[in-house]
Amino acid sequence: MTRDQIVLRHINKSGRGIEIGASHNPIASKKDGFDVHTIDYMDRGQLVQKYKGHGVNIENIEEVDFVWRGEKYVELTGKSKYYDWIIASHVIEHTPDLIGFLNECDSILKDDGVLSLVVPDRRYCFDYYRPITGIGKIIDNWFQNTRFQSPGSVAEYVLNVVSKEGSIAWDSSTPGEMKFVHSVEDAIREMNLAREGRANLDVHVWCFVPHSFRLIMRDLFQFRLIHLQEISFSPTINSEFYVTMGRSGKGSKMSRMEMLRVIDGEIQYGIDKSNNAVYDSRA
Repeated sequence: MTRDQIVLRHINKSGRGIEIGASHNPIASKKDGFDVHTIDYMDRGQLVQKYKGHGVNIENIEEVDFVWRGEKYVELTGKSKYYDWIIASHVIEHTPDLIGFLNECDSILKDDGVLSLVVPDRRYCFDYYRPITGIGKIIDNWFQNTRFQSPGSVAEYVLNVVSKEGSIAWDSSTPGEMKFVHSVEDAIREMNLAREGRANLDVHVWCFVPHSFRLIMRDLFQFRLIHLQEISFSPTINSEFYVTMGRSGKGSKMSRMEMLRVIDGEIQYGIDKSNNAVYDSRA
């Protein structure tokens, strides 16, 4: 399947949906016939200005229906349990309150709705030298109602951003040397902006390999901190993997220990030993 086919696999095109952070590359666009609203932290005019000169087709930027300023999604959209689906590509890793983000999505999804996530694989992007995220900080940020990136997370991010052959994302076959993108002075400046509550929203707060993400989602559900479970999983293509979640999901059939062993292989050897490369709990 193509990238879009994977993301849209459980999405009913005739239903109503939300795409969060579609930016200059919407997956479910209005012009392609989707009944979709968009959420972003900038309006269309601001997004056009942001991406001018970045080598992207700014004509693909669609009108933003809801400009998010930190309010609840129910308040922002005026809808509760209304949408059939949500798409969020390269969004969840930016959210300081990951649990809050999932629950906000759940609040505007119908009980049989789906959340389709595209998540960067830390092994094949600029987060390469950062440690994978554990569940502890995610839970702490939820209970502390964390709304902004911490100075520490911003400093860690900026210090460790790397490129490979000039690219900030690659695949497993890409050769070349890693090089730092930012200086220590850049990290200090961004850290101080975070202290003032003005951190760059493009910072990755969290870093995952595929099964570390799957395990965290499983554990959060079992802790009853979220109500969504995995419906399907598709392994990394190029630099990203795919997880669809919903209240109708059954979760992975793998045990925690099996997942931990797979994570070990992903981190140490860059391989998936799970024999569960593509998984659909509805199949």
